[in-house]
Amino acid sequence: MIKYIIVDDEPIAHRIVEGYCKDLPHLELQGHCYDALQAMQFLNEHQVDLMFLDINMPKLKGFEFLKTLSNPPKVIVTTAYKEFAIEGYELNVSDYLLKPFSFERFVAAVNKATGSNQNPKQTIVQAPAVDSKSQRLFLKGDKKHHQINIEDILFIEAYGNYTKVFVADEMIITHEKISSYQGMLPEDEFIRVHKSFVVATSKINLIEGNQIKIGEHNIPIGQTYRMNINKLLS
Repeated sequence: MIKYIIVDDEPIAHRIVEGYCKDLPHLELQGHCYDALQAMQFLNEHQVDLMFLDINMPKLKGFEFLKTLSNPPKVIVTTAYKEFAIEGYELNVSDYLLKPFSFERFVAAVNKATGSNQNPKQTIVQAPAVDSKSQRLFLKGDKKHHQINIEDILFIEAYGNYTKVFVADEMIITHEKISSYQGMLPEDEFIRVHKSFVVATSKINLIEGNQIKIGEHNIPIGQTYRMNINKLLS
């Protein structure tokens, strides 16, 4: 698990960052700090791997605080001030997010910050384990192991360095590339229709133009994968 803290004087910023982190199962919140002095005391008493740091805070500015740390954790700056980006990178911050930032941009920053922190002997989110006799998958996400039947999968969507697995009544985020699933799912039941999507052929309700409809989901068809659709239709 990647242990993190949020250092920001705005409560709404804490809610946004924490909300995004809840969708990333390998992140674990350790504490909220509303100014740099609170953060300094917290870091003296706790070990963390990652810090989301605002710049413009009372008493002590974010970068001034960062300069006082002899062994800082990985830092992702979250700020509304783009003019301090160069100074941030001179302080070796992992990434610099300008408010408001999207979830996709947030995930990219987390991947960048935590990638070099990972122990190669450990797996943040384990690869799916396949039970070949019953055709089931065990997916680890949201700090839980989810057992799903392959026949219940609707489609799979690439999501940065993560993957969303959509089944009938839920969506599970795992730390697996979409290509990993292609190698373990039955080729005659799942096809790649886009660089970011693999769909279960039996779950397709409608194909129209460059879109596939599965339930309430509209899935794009990539031009380079059109031949897979043509084979399916023939």
